[in-house]
Amino acid sequence: MKLGKKPARPGAITLKFADIIDASKLPTPPSHFGHQGMIANNAWGMLGNDNVGDCVLAGGAHEHMLFSLEGQHGKVVFDTKGVISDYSAITGYDPNDPNSDQGTDMQQAASYRRKVGLIDSRGVRHKVDAYCEIGLRDLSQLNLAVWLFGAAGIGIQFPNTAMDQFNAGKVWDVVPGATIEGGHYVPIIGKHTDGHYVLVTWGKEILATTRFIRKYMDEGVAYISRDVLLAKTAKTDEGFDIAALDSFLKQLG
Repeated sequence: MKLGKKPARPGAITLKFADIIDASKLPTPPSHFGHQGMIANNAWGMLGNDNVGDCVLAGGAHEHMLFSLEGQHGKVVFDTKGVISDYSAITGYDPNDPNSDQGTDMQQAASYRRKVGLIDSRGVRHKVDAYCEIGLRDLSQLNLAVWLFGAAGIGIQFPNTAMDQFNAGKVWDVVPGATIEGGHYVPIIGKHTDGHYVLVTWGKEILATTRFIRKYMDEGVAYISRDVLLAKTAKTDEGFDIAALDSFLKQLG
């Protein structure tokens, strides 16, 4: 398995979650939520992240797979070839030069997803309309972003113990004495009934404790995607009306 998130750059994403979401006017997310059951656990796909540090793009593809189903737009399939082509376009990665596999900056990837979009197996590109920064380790913002928009992406400083836990099928949790191996990107897609976060990495859904996310999260992005909008309603399936954001989105160009 490969990591591949470049170091966080505080302030790189200028739009903040609190700039466009007034949490005081929205319901509190329930204790458990998410639509991860829409995709079978063996259907996410590794998308190259077993051999290449493309976790930011593989995670983005996983998010769009879920966005499309949540928005009732049908199943979308991504493949390794397409994901790596986007990874190359953003980072300059050359499959013939292993030294060019240096990982991805989350802000640059988010900008690419808004302007260009990620290509699926049919050659169709999937864009996000906007993206904003989730406050560092602000779990209330993270919960609200995942609940409203279907998923949110976080960067973590990856501890060596997490790989052991992943391989053993265990929950990601804090282990004293762990050392950091590098940066990694994971989509958060829900909250489990036991309070753990549900996330996707290396083609599988796994769980992570709140203390793990609070300790190791070093950046987070909420994506606003029209793929999540239910047909004919212009609302997410949690009832958040995205039309109020249109005037702001137009300013992004």
